[in-house]
Amino acid sequence: MSSLRIGSLALRSPVVLAPMAGITNVAFRTLCRELETARAGSTSGLYVCEMVTARALVERQPATLHMTTFGPTETPRSLQLYTVDPDTTYAAAKMIVDENMADHIDMNFGCPVPKVTRKGGGAALPYKRTLFSRIVAAAVKATEGTDIPVTVKFRVGIDAEHHTHLDAGRIAAAEGAAAVALHARTAAQRYSGTADWNEIARLKEHVTDVPVLGNGDIFAAEDAARMMDQTGCDGVVVGRGCLGRPWLFAELSAALNGQPLPTPPTLGEVAAIIRRHAELLAAHHGEDKGLRELRKHVSWYLRGFPAGSDLRVAMALVSTLTELDDLLAQLDPSIPFPKDAEGPRGRQGSPGTVALPEGWLDDPEDCLVPAGADMMHSGG
Repeated sequence: MSSLRIGSLALRSPVVLAPMAGITNVAFRTLCRELETARAGSTSGLYVCEMVTARALVERQPATLHMTTFGPTETPRSLQLYTVDPDTTYAAAKMIVDENMADHIDMNFGCPVPKVTRKGGGAALPYKRTLFSRIVAAAVKATEGTDIPVTVKFRVGIDAEHHTHLDAGRIAAAEGAAAVALHARTAAQRYSGTADWNEIARLKEHVTDVPVLGNGDIFAAEDAARMMDQTGCDGVVVGRGCLGRPWLFAELSAALNGQPLPTPPTLGEVAAIIRRHAELLAAHHGEDKGLRELRKHVSWYLRGFPAGSDLRVAMALVSTLTELDDLLAQLDPSIPFPKDAEGPRGRQGSPGTVALPEGWLDDPEDCLVPAGADMMHSGG
C-alpha cells in the first residue's frame, strides 16, 4: 500500500486535491470523496478546501466563513490560508485551532496571479526569506500542542533567474512544517508549458526530514505513479487534472496501490455525476447561485463526448435543477468515455514577466510585510 503521513494525519493514499478558487468547495470535495468511495471502496487521500485569506478569516467576513464549510462526515478537514503577515497568520491559525475549524492547515505561497504578486503576495513572497520564515513559524506556533499539522505549498520561484524552492523547503521544515508541496513551475510560467519534475527531485534531495509532495501536470493515474518514480516524492497534489473528472481520485488511489483502474464512466454515468454536483452546489449556495457555479464545469465534464453544440450552449446557461434534468435526458447514456478527453485541462495561459512591487528583488532578507497584499484572493 502506498500511504502518506503528514504530522498526525495518516492517509491511505498519497494523493492531495489542490485547493482551487471557486472549484474545491464543499460540493466538489464531497463529490470527489463519494466517487472515490464508490469506485475504490474508501476515501483515502486529502481534499483541501479552496483558499481563504487569513485577514478575511480573522475579520469573520461572511463570504470567507461560508467558504470554510465542511461536510458533516468530512475528515480530515483541510483548510488553506493565503497570508502575507506573521501576526495575521498567527491569529487565523489560532482561530482555526480554538474554534475547531479544521484538522490541517496548508499555506499558499504559489499563487502566480499578477494582482497578487504585484503586492508581494503568493509566489513572490518566498523570495523574502526572513518574512517567509516568520509567517510559517507563526502558523506552527498557533497550532502547538494540537494534532493540527501545518504544510506549505510554493512554486520553483519567481522566474528562471530567481529560484526559491530549495530555500523555502528548508526554511519551512526548520520552522516546523509537517510537509512541503512544490508546483514545479515558476510564477512567470503561470500554468503554461510543462512542469519541471526535476525540480521536485531536487527539493526531495534537499529536504529529507518532512514529506515532499509534487504538483504539476498530473492528468491521469499513470502520471502520478510516474512522478513518484521519477522524483522520489512522497505524494502528489492534483489540481487541474480533476476538472470535470472528480472520479480521478479513485483512479489515482488504485494506480498507486497496485489495484486495477476502475472503468471510466459512460456518458450516462457522467450525466449522473453532473446532476449530483449540481445538487451539492445548490445545497451549498442555493439553487440559483449553485447552478451558475455549475456552468463552468459543464465543458470539462462533456469534453470529448458527442453532445452537440446546441446542448452544450444550453447547459452552459442552465439555471434550475429541473432545466438541468431536461438537458441531461438528451444525452446518450451508452456512449463510452472518449479517449480524446484525456490530457491537459483547465487554464493554461501564457508565460509572462511577473508583476512585483518596486525594488522587491533588491533585498531577500527584507521582512517588511507587503502593503495591501493581505486582502488579495485568488487560486494558486
